[in-house]
Amino acid sequence: MTFRLAASAALTATLLMGSPASAQTVFSASSWVPPTHTLSMAQKEWCDALEKESAGRMKCNILPKAVSAPPGTFDAVRDGLADISFTVDGYTPGRFVNTKVAEFPFLGDDSRATSIAYQRVYTKHFAPLGEHRGVKVLGVFTHGPGVIFNTKKPVLSSADAASLKWRIGGGNINDLTKLMGWNTTLKPASESFEMLSTGVMDGTLFPDESIASFKLSMIKHATTFPGGLYNTSFVFMMNPAKYDALSAQDKAVVDKLSGEYVASRFGAGWDKVDDASRDGAQKAQGVQRVTAPEAFINEVKAKQSQLEDQWAAAAEAKGLKNPKGVLAEFRAEIAKAK
Repeated sequence: MTFRLAASAALTATLLMGSPASAQTVFSASSWVPPTHTLSMAQKEWCDALEKESAGRMKCNILPKAVSAPPGTFDAVRDGLADISFTVDGYTPGRFVNTKVAEFPFLGDDSRATSIAYQRVYTKHFAPLGEHRGVKVLGVFTHGPGVIFNTKKPVLSSADAASLKWRIGGGNINDLTKLMGWNTTLKPASESFEMLSTGVMDGTLFPDESIASFKLSMIKHATTFPGGLYNTSFVFMMNPAKYDALSAQDKAVVDKLSGEYVASRFGAGWDKVDDASRDGAQKAQGVQRVTAPEAFINEVKAKQSQLEDQWAAAAEAKGLKNPKGVLAEFRAEIAKAK
């Protein structure tokens, strides 16, 4: 009897060794901001959800360093240097047109609401036009309301701003500041500390979060605008070949964790760190906050009106029907998402 049991156990072991283990799909995930930044943390949370929802069939390998400088991230994911990452659409000027709709001033004070509304408009109007052709879009989102930060003085007018040197991140804010005659340089967020600490730049346009995230202890002044001076359009994306190779079951998991799921997760994370930076780092370093006077707000509105007309013409030329109507729809969706 003992011999028969042993033989049976040996046969079972042989069969198990000969049967292939279920394959696990591992995605390489790249981030060009520190691991503690809200973008990196939201990406990690998404990866954790992916592993959980797929019962371990899919997981991420968070790479120790970015596979590309920020402006090259879109192409890096498209070409398979990384399977998953995010980028700022405005880091490659002129490449994306429709996405500028999410970057206009005065859209709202809540990143989550703006991001969800942006995702809805994107899915309905922009995705069918192939705005991000070449990658599998997992979701789009915006950061929190943009603020004017600097090391020198209160900025209460366009003339005040024009007397200083600014780092900006691209997109609509690049067009707006140039139209207003400000001295700006387009550089990724990750270069802000060096540019400000060395005095190459006097200030930067950022959401509140960035003062803490990038340790910008040299900032002393902030000018805020109702609804923000600007927003930044982001895309969270996957290499399309990696997605296409998945089983139908695993594609369904990825799809479930896409769209508004991404917009809500990234947006809510940004709101949380915006609040923490205002209440923590900025307060500790004595940042003096002022609200832009009405005259300054009206200066911005006048210039932005020209840019919205230019955007509408460019978007229509790219196939978007009724761009001004899409912008109105976007603003209505933001109000609904609050």
